[in-house]
Amino acid sequence: MTTEAVRYFSTELLLWYKANKRDLPWRMNRDPYRVWVSEIMLQQTRVDTVIPYYERFMAQFPTAAALAEAPEPEVLKCWEGLGYYSRARNLQAGAREVLSLHGGTVPDDKAAVAALRGVGPYTTGAIMSIAFNRPEPAVDGNVMRVLSRYFCLEEDIAKPATRVNIEKLAASLIPEGEAGDFNQALMELGALVCTPKSPGCLTCPVMMHCEGRMAGKAQVLPIKTKAKPPRPETRIAALITGSGSHAGKLLVRQRPESGLLAQMWELPHVLSPTPAAPKRRGRAKAAAGADQEIAAGLLGLDAGPIEGGETSAGVTARAAAFDSAASPMDRHGAMADYLSRTLFAEDGLLVRPSAWWGETEHVFSHIVWDMQVFQAEFGFWQNSGVSDSHVETIAAAESKSGYGDDGEASARYRWIGPEEMRTLAFPNVFVRILQDYWRDMD
Repeated sequence: MTTEAVRYFSTELLLWYKANKRDLPWRMNRDPYRVWVSEIMLQQTRVDTVIPYYERFMAQFPTAAALAEAPEPEVLKCWEGLGYYSRARNLQAGAREVLSLHGGTVPDDKAAVAALRGVGPYTTGAIMSIAFNRPEPAVDGNVMRVLSRYFCLEEDIAKPATRVNIEKLAASLIPEGEAGDFNQALMELGALVCTPKSPGCLTCPVMMHCEGRMAGKAQVLPIKTKAKPPRPETRIAALITGSGSHAGKLLVRQRPESGLLAQMWELPHVLSPTPAAPKRRGRAKAAAGADQEIAAGLLGLDAGPIEGGETSAGVTARAAAFDSAASPMDRHGAMADYLSRTLFAEDGLLVRPSAWWGETEHVFSHIVWDMQVFQAEFGFWQNSGVSDSHVETIAAAESKSGYGDDGEASARYRWIGPEEMRTLAFPNVFVRILQDYWRDMD
């Protein structure tokens, strides 16, 4: 590509951006903390979705020091609904580093910014260019798409070497003194005009010298190797209703301190032995006749002993039952049985599933949860535990403790109503289920 075409690209893109840029809350000033928060929120999330979260987050945590000093549950609750919660944890960890190492002010230093928790090459480039106007590239998916098309680059953008080359190219295009606006212009063009599936070539400010368009390859560029599809998992969850002092409330639990969705709250649920085949979007309510009462052990399966988990024979039998179920009711019955037995084996919690409530789907980067949800009645807590030398079945434990005896709840479980839900952070899938449940109860 000629020098004239390169100069044309930078000049025309900047002119277009200054005349057409969106009025976004993080563009009100160049505060590096505000830029940082916006860039973390915008990762894998649409602008329209981010705006209300960003405004609420900045109102609650207006400075890096305020974020650093906030209790983590408050941060997660404010982030609730955005997903990818490790972003919130890393952002707070980075804010604590800014407070301890830099007096609460994001430094005008590339190496120091890059060393912050959760800050990678793109975010470093965005902060340094937008907040401090340093000539650093900020290459995200939008930028790689725009440059791949304009320069007709046919290397696989999923390869690290290709990204490095595009970063070098982007850096060479930055006009002197215009780093912040230029990088935002590249992102804006990719978001509004040079879109993934239907690029608006006729309205593009730099179409005249776009080599991808002239070669007829705008629709196929950039080249990107398809990622491995996420693994399907079926999760069987329980809406466990209380009685007496817990009437009108549901039983929820807190996830472990580390791992996926660490320390967030959820409905009690178990991993099914077999994944469900169909993919679902949103809650699908029970079909006519399928919302009847489901007694645990509907299929008359031989559960086998409970020793902190199913026996291999029990799991195999239940998996076979799931696969061979002739109707939704049969399958739901097998799921209800497995849910009841597994919660008892894992946590000493006995419940009686009474009806299939619905289903929903939640997509992570590497897993798809098919969530099958059952209404259930609370039974009791088996406080004494189950040892290798003293194996009890659910039926024996039930006759011993008495159904409906509250017992001593596990420390990670809690009874909540709608008000308490507003103080706890839940993953999106459980937010949807709980909101639907409370709405149905009104």
